Parts: sequence; C-alpha cells; structure tokens
Amino acid sequence: MGKASLTYHSLSEEIQERIKADLAVHKPNPYACPDEAVIRRNMDHDRANLWRPAFVRDTEKIMNVPFYNRYSDKTQVFSLFKNDDITRRALHVQLVSRISRNIGRLLNLNTDLIEAIALGHDIGHTPFGHAGERKLSELYHQHTGRFFNHNVHSVRVLDDICALNLSLQTLDGIICHNGEMEMKEYRPVALKGFEEFDERKEACYRDKAAIDTLVPGTLEGCVVRVSDIIAYLGKDRQDAERLGFFEEKPVFSQKNIGTTNAEIINNMTVNIVEHSYGKDHLSMDPEYFEEFRRAKEENGKRIYGNERTEKAFRENIAPMFEELFECLLKDARSLNEDTSFYRHHIMYIKEITKYNKILKRDYLENAPEDMVVDFIAGMTDDYFIDLYAKLFPNGRYRVEYIGYFDGK
Repeated sequence: MGKASLTYHSLSEEIQERIKADLAVHKPNPYACPDEAVIRRNMDHDRANLWRPAFVRDTEKIMNVPFYNRYSDKTQVFSLFKNDDITRRALHVQLVSRISRNIGRLLNLNTDLIEAIALGHDIGHTPFGHAGERKLSELYHQHTGRFFNHNVHSVRVLDDICALNLSLQTLDGIICHNGEMEMKEYRPVALKGFEEFDERKEACYRDKAAIDTLVPGTLEGCVVRVSDIIAYLGKDRQDAERLGFFEEKPVFSQKNIGTTNAEIINNMTVNIVEHSYGKDHLSMDPEYFEEFRRAKEENGKRIYGNERTEKAFRENIAPMFEELFECLLKDARSLNEDTSFYRHHIMYIKEITKYNKILKRDYLENAPEDMVVDFIAGMTDDYFIDLYAKLFPNGRYRVEYIGYFDGK
C-alpha cells in the first residue's frame, strides 16, 4: 500500500446490492422525514413549491442570513494563526454537510433537511472556538445564573433574533447536534411540536446538564450529529500537523477507522451505512465505536488544550472577554444611541431584520445580558479583537497573530 499504508474499507456486496435494488424501484425509506411532514411556527408562510421544496427553503434562509458570512473568520480549533490552509468554521460546516449528505443519500434519507441542519448547526458559535464558548458561558452565568451553549444559541439566532420561520425539524437537528458527545447508537426521539421544543431549549439555559439529554427527532438530525464528529477528527490532526504542533508525527492507535482524515471519513461512513441501512436508527460496529471514542480522546490529549494556544487565550483573550462583557453590558443597560453597542449591534439587528414580516419581535425587549451575549457570540475573531482595541485604546491586552513565516 505504499509508505502511508492507508486502509479504506468498502460496503459489503450484500448492502451494495440492497441499496442498488431499492434505488432502481425508487423504494422510499419509511424512517426518513418527508417534505410533507414539515412543521413551522407560521404554516401560512414558506409553503413549499416545485422549485423551492420545504427544507431547501430552510437552507436558503440560513445561507442568506448575514451571520452566515461570519463563519469565515471564526476559529474552528486553532486561533491566532494567519494561515489560510487551516480549517475555519466556514469549511467545517461544509464538511459536515458533505459527509452527512453522503451518508443520508446512501440511507435514502431527506438530504435537503440534512443540508439545512448541517449548514446552520454552528451559526451561533462564539469567536475563538470552544474556549470562547466556555468563557462566554462563564460570564453569562455569573450575571444571570443561566448557561450559554453554542447549539442553543444557533437556534436563538435563526429562530428568535432573525425569526426565519424555519422548520421544527431543522431547528431540532441544530439544537441537538452536540458534536462533543459520541454514541454507539443514535435513535431519534420525535418531538410533538414547538411547545415541547421551546421547553427543551429553555431547560438548557437553566440546567447545565440538560444539553446532554437532547436527542434529535429525525434520523437526518442523527446523521448530522455523528457527521459533526467525523468531520473534525482527522481534519484537526491534519491542521495540527500543518501548524507544526508535533515535534514528531504522533502514532494514533486506530486500526479499523484509520488515523488520517480521508480514512476516518471513508471508514466511518461505510460502517455506519453497513449497520444502519433499513433501520430506524443509526449504529456502528462496537469496535468502530470504541476506536471512534478513543480517537476523540487522543485528539484531546495531543491537540485540544495545547498549551501553545491555551496560554494565549488564558493570558490575553479571556480577560478581554471580561472587559468587553462589562463595558457592553453597561451600554446595553443605557441604550445610548452613541455607543458602539447601539451603533454596531442594535442597528445591525434592526437592519438585517427590517424586511422580516413573519414572527416580528421587538429586539429591545430582550434582557441587556442576552443582547450582550448575542453581540459577542456573533463576532468573528478579528471583529472581537478590533472592538476591544476601539473600546480600550490603552488596554493592557494585545493579541499577536502567528504569521505564515514566523519562526521559519
């Protein structure tokens, strides 16, 4: 197999023949979510037609929200590097979409719904990745006793702030994606309607553990959830190696799922399809699951929490979060129209929602703390750094990016 000794598994002949036979007669998957099942807050609007089917509408709405643009400058894992070859959150959501649509296509699921969930799942993510998310949650909790989670905030952006009248199925898949928790089986638990959905969402703000109890209501949501992990396991290793995080290339231990990005995507896709075709849930081989779990654990030890990036966050960015939060909270309470908070956040929200005639809500009725969280979570990395410099021109904290040729 050559120097790299890569291993790519294939679907069994039996499963391949079943899939081809079912495709030939256009056999539907009884466990897929049909377009006709779509549920919206306002069913009189966004009715499907031939050229804009139900969940295609959701995807187009998500992609045309200005917050979607900000994926391109939000940290996926590695902050403060001037390097266009490492993954930003914009690429991550596309990878999740590609992997999950491929699994969904083989399982004959609703790939339009899968795409909508995948492209929207991280739209509420903070700048500076999960470190930024943890810090923002800490500050929010200190002031309100409530917790911040990026997947819940993605729903807040799309459903509350922008009021897009997205489907329950899309929003449910987004809030339940939880790419930090791997499972051997993914069994959907159907939602009754928006009342139950809203109760679950509110519970996540009040109870830190509630987020771990969420289970997607559709198989499509389950596919996105597992694909979120598949999309970053090997890619994070690839990026870490590209940035020189390893003095020597580490030896990862997986023998079935593989160790490289390409192997992991191929082999996990094959194994999930092999064990899930024709079933009402997703599953994988026990050995594959154990390796899948261990791969994430190994990434945690070797990549996530790397002292090189943790130190920069701890010593500079975390205290910048604290100062920005307090400054913006003061402005949010006063609602002085001359402040940066009002001009760059309140006016921004008014501008992007001014043509929305559906589910119209007055943004200023939100609590000041919630509006500050909205503002900070919506920032890109560079936006955050520039705003800090503007509000604290003599501030003690400064961030230096690692350039392409630094140390080379």
